[in-house]
Order: sequence, then structure tokens, then C-alpha cells
Amino acid sequence: MGERVSTGVEGLDEMLRGGLIPGRVYLVKGSPGSGKTTLAFQFLMEGIKKGERALYITFEEPASFLREDMRKFGFEIDNPLLKIIDATPVGKNKTIFNTIPYEDFAKSFDKLISGIEEELKSRNYRRIAIDPITMIRLTVRDELEYRRAFIEFLKEISKHGATVLLTSELSQNEIEEYLASGVIEMRKIERGEKLLRGIRITKFRGSDFDETMRPYRITDRGIVVYPNEPLF
Repeated sequence: MGERVSTGVEGLDEMLRGGLIPGRVYLVKGSPGSGKTTLAFQFLMEGIKKGERALYITFEEPASFLREDMRKFGFEIDNPLLKIIDATPVGKNKTIFNTIPYEDFAKSFDKLISGIEEELKSRNYRRIAIDPITMIRLTVRDELEYRRAFIEFLKEISKHGATVLLTSELSQNEIEEYLASGVIEMRKIERGEKLLRGIRITKFRGSDFDETMRPYRITDRGIVVYPNEPLF
């Protein structure tokens, strides 16, 4: 099977037949509140436990809020191996990656690519999470231009051998789904008065995988997946 990269969620690793294939880009799709950000941090924390450097880029929720929320799960948010880059449009004279003004970045996906490239050159990151990629989609109006930029982004990332999780909403990510090496969906389903949570792998290049939607919970220690139970 070869070496795999653990997601930090034992049950999800089982569904993936051992974990993610290293050095590739994966998409995690879900509705608001489904646990995408929590899963992304579990993935990063698993690497930190093994002494790996991890990079988290947030486009939606300010880093101060994220740190507060993720500490509640017992995650080591202040570990020096973790770097959090706040790319949300807050504050005056806001810069991203130290040199890129938010106003410039918000008009160009290429600015993000160059910023990440410089960051990857400065440190040997093994795991990266970008949450959510949906915000970047809004910066590039033209479909073909976005496809070109996204392919360039994947090429730059792959040079460094990092394993990457991108998060997005459930809708409108055909390009990302097509180009990513794998897609994980996290869904909230109402059954009468009950709210069920189901996780499903819809794509995983280079490996067999469990295609069944399995139940999961968001606990006080993070995401827990039940790989041997049916959702319904």
C-alpha cells in the first residue's frame, strides 16, 4: 500500500484504507457547521505530533476566533510547528504573507500562489490546510482563467511534497473536484427531528476506498468517524 498520511481521524483513515497518499491535494466539502475546519486542524495536529511543520491559511474566520474555537478540542494551537496565516479582510493596512496587501491579493489568485510559494521556500511544511478555497473562487471571474490559476497552484504545491487539504462549500466546485486527488464530503441530514451527520469519500485517486456514507460526530476532542456503521 505504501506510506500513508493520517488525517488525524482514525475512522476516516480506515475508510481511506490507511490514510491519504502523501504529496497530493484533497478537497473537503461540507455545509456550514459540518466540521470542515475541525477536520482540517485534526489533520494538521496529527502531523505536529510527528514533528512535522504545518501551515493553516484562513480566508473566512479571523485567526483569533479560530484559535479560541480549536483550543476547546485540546489542539496544540500554540505549538511552534504550526503557522496560522490570517488572510481575512479585517484590520487596516492588512498584509498577507508579510508583503502582499489584502487589496492586491483579493484581486488575484496569482498573488496567493506567489505568497504560498515564498512561505514554502522559507520552511519545510509537510501539511497545509486552506480554509475555504471558496473565497478564492470569488477573486477570479473567468472560468478558464481560474482553471489555469488553480492548475498553477497545484503545480507549485506539488514541488514541495506537502499534503494539502482544501475546504469548500458543497456547491460550485467542479474544477476543484476534477483536479484534486480526492474528495471528502461532510453532510448534515435531517431525519424527522434528528440531525444526522454523514461523511463520504467520492473520489480517491490511486487507491481503493470505502464509498459508503458513514456516520460521524463532532465531540469535545474533535471529529469521530464510525467506519463500520451505516448512516441509516
